[in-house]
Amino acid sequence: MLKEYRYDGSRKFRLDKVSTDETSLEKDRKKAEARMQKNFEKIEELHKRLYAEKKEGVIFLFQAMDAAGKDGTIAAVLSCLSPHGVSESAFKSPSSIELSHDFLWRIEAMAPMKGDIAIFNRSHYEEVLIYRVKKLWKTQACAGRIDPKKALDYRYEDICNYEKYLWHNSIRTVKIFLNVSRKEQARRFLSRIEEPEKNWKFSGSDFEERRFWDDYQEAFETAINKTATKVAPWYVVPADHKWYMRLVVSEIILHTLKEMDPKYPKVTEERLQQFGEYKKVLEKELGKS
Repeated sequence: MLKEYRYDGSRKFRLDKVSTDETSLEKDRKKAEARMQKNFEKIEELHKRLYAEKKEGVIFLFQAMDAAGKDGTIAAVLSCLSPHGVSESAFKSPSSIELSHDFLWRIEAMAPMKGDIAIFNRSHYEEVLIYRVKKLWKTQACAGRIDPKKALDYRYEDICNYEKYLWHNSIRTVKIFLNVSRKEQARRFLSRIEEPEKNWKFSGSDFEERRFWDDYQEAFETAINKTATKVAPWYVVPADHKWYMRLVVSEIILHTLKEMDPKYPKVTEERLQQFGEYKKVLEKELGKS
């Protein structure tokens, strides 16, 4: 069902060959929303098991162009989760302290514990997106032995190695690219300008970044092709219709949790015997014995 959106390195990704408004999963909005609600119920139950089992953690990572709907999708799709065992991290421009460390330092600090779900709103992929588009290796300090021309290739390699390292340590990484069209982004920017309650969402820098649209598209395509692996796949989700995008994201999360197959821990016979003793004490306290 999700194969058309999934990239794990077994086939090449071409951004110009995928649709931003495809509705092959479900063409009817009401049916899609009903299906998503059913997904929420299943996701909630699987999350409870994951938190109880504490054998494996997972990162759901979101990347997109501005106005693609990351914030709204995260809020809508993951609202069914209990706050216990869930964290969200929004990775903005790195601080001076973060820049003084290796580029994965701030990411590692937000990696989930076993049993937890971590939501990344942007991520270490900024380091091969804006880093590439704005040619940041020209201004960031590095050792003289580092060839600046190879800095970007090193980062693709480091990201793949890091995600494999997480996999080896019982943490999955699921990467989701919300693929919005340039025309739809323009429509959403206009609504932010024209509707007073949305004015706060828009800034001049958002508009300026549109000048680099083609560069970012190329950066996304390259990043996905260089870092899509079987242990850390990418999902490229059509984002021009928010209702459809959210359905697909809910399907991805549900599929991942089903694949993880968490189970409530089994209680040992020794503990069950202890429960019997505890029960007697509690019943006596309540005058039931």
